[in-house]
Amino acid sequence: MASFMEAVAPSLSPLGIETFTGIVSMNGFADRMSDDNDMFVFETAGRVVGVAELMGGQHVATLFVAPGWQGQGVGRALMAAVLECARGGVVTVRASLSSVPAYERFGFRIAGEVGEYLGLVYQPMECVLGEGLAD
Repeated sequence: MASFMEAVAPSLSPLGIETFTGIVSMNGFADRMSDDNDMFVFETAGRVVGVAELMGGQHVATLFVAPGWQGQGVGRALMAAVLECARGGVVTVRASLSSVPAYERFGFRIAGEVGEYLGLVYQPMECVLGEGLAD
């Protein structure tokens, strides 16, 4: 939540913040864990500093790194694990606008117009496996 509140929330409406809060709540995670989702956690010294979620083997639902740990390879390590577990030839993400450059560094490319869902503004992106970081 700290990463979201710092990097994404300032650009969203109250509805978007409320929607995201529900998505990452304990109940939200529990509901998604009953589906075909994989969760990835980066932990150091017993503290979780990054998380990622891959839905259905093809869609990155979340990728967050604690503010003090950004730029230290945590996101790259999480994304490498996500792409290694991906199924099919393409992985998609609805990236927050502030995270587009990071996803581009991971090998994702813009795949459509900016969209909005319940106050969450996103950029559709995709990564063709076998290109970029997925190599």
